[in-house]
Amino acid sequence: MLENQKHLFSLKEDIYYLNCAYKAPLLKSAEAAAIADLVKQRNPANLLPTDYFKEAEEVRELFGRLVNSKPSEVAIIPSTSYGFSSVLNNISCKEGQHAITVESEFPSDYFSIERWCKTHQAELKVISPDANSNSIAKTWNQNILDSISEQTAVVIISSVHWMSGLKFDLARIGEKCKTVGAKFIVDGTQSVGAIPIDVKACKIDALICASYKWLFGPYSVALAFIGEAFHQGIPLEETWMNRTNAQNFAQLTEYESEYTPDAGRYNVGQVSNLTLMPMLIASLQQIHEWSVEGIQLYCRELVLPLLQYLKAIKVDLEEETYFSHHLFSLPLPSQIDTTHFTNELKRRNIILSVRDGKLRVSVNIFNTPKDIQQLIRAIEQNRN
Repeated sequence: MLENQKHLFSLKEDIYYLNCAYKAPLLKSAEAAAIADLVKQRNPANLLPTDYFKEAEEVRELFGRLVNSKPSEVAIIPSTSYGFSSVLNNISCKEGQHAITVESEFPSDYFSIERWCKTHQAELKVISPDANSNSIAKTWNQNILDSISEQTAVVIISSVHWMSGLKFDLARIGEKCKTVGAKFIVDGTQSVGAIPIDVKACKIDALICASYKWLFGPYSVALAFIGEAFHQGIPLEETWMNRTNAQNFAQLTEYESEYTPDAGRYNVGQVSNLTLMPMLIASLQQIHEWSVEGIQLYCRELVLPLLQYLKAIKVDLEEETYFSHHLFSLPLPSQIDTTHFTNELKRRNIILSVRDGKLRVSVNIFNTPKDIQQLIRAIEQNRN
């Protein structure tokens, strides 16, 4: 199993950062890569035409390997909302069809599909779990599957719920979508880089995720697998960089109408961001060195004492099949007031998020057993 990797970050020793789902800390290697590229840009005479493309292509290859896609099926975009709009703009709707999402989905996902429904005068079905079930995630997944029909045009959900970490069964949902001819769009922001995901096995048409969480990347960059269903689509913008003759600077005004193949047409303009791309390369390379499987196993072992403690004090947890060890909602004993306890955590330098009135714990390879013990100690002392 992987050992703790905190030495590769610049985290303070007296801060217990259990909040990777909010924003990941920068790797030292990513910081160094950004600085090196800034220095390089002091003298633009040293920049070659190939410099505007090679780093973006390396990012596409590295991300493709993470999700089992070809580099040509990867687009580099500025945000998840940009990616959702890119693919939704290329989905048609027949009379009587509807779209599906889940209750309390992330706002960018919801607003994107809401606009699509308004544009096409289609119904948006928001699928909820059975609140009284012993296994909320299990019934929620079944409710999603039961809602997908021949009248479903598109399903858009997160791979794990962004507030609770509950897993959605992408393989079964993807198979059902394929059977009825619905497009399957997945927000992978809170799982890609922490949980293995195979876009082909899950029959995902588009997988879109921000880079600044579990990919350890910079803010303002997102990555997308965009499958064959969209390879002839119309992108949001007409940038010169997404044309087949883009690397021939001397002939750019020989206007080439043909886009670069596959998902390349959806790349954002100025995709070659000369500061952010080196940071993302360093981060993705490091994830491959650790392996996503290794990261998830590390998180599983790390939070085990916390889960055992919660069970010992009779706190109910979701069953293993649907539980994400890197991101989960923390059920508190009934005698603990969430607002008071949140303030107490801040006083103790224990950093996590509150989402929908519940505490959200999110850990990664930089967290240590001491981080978990500090949280357990805080819960125990506030129970008494």
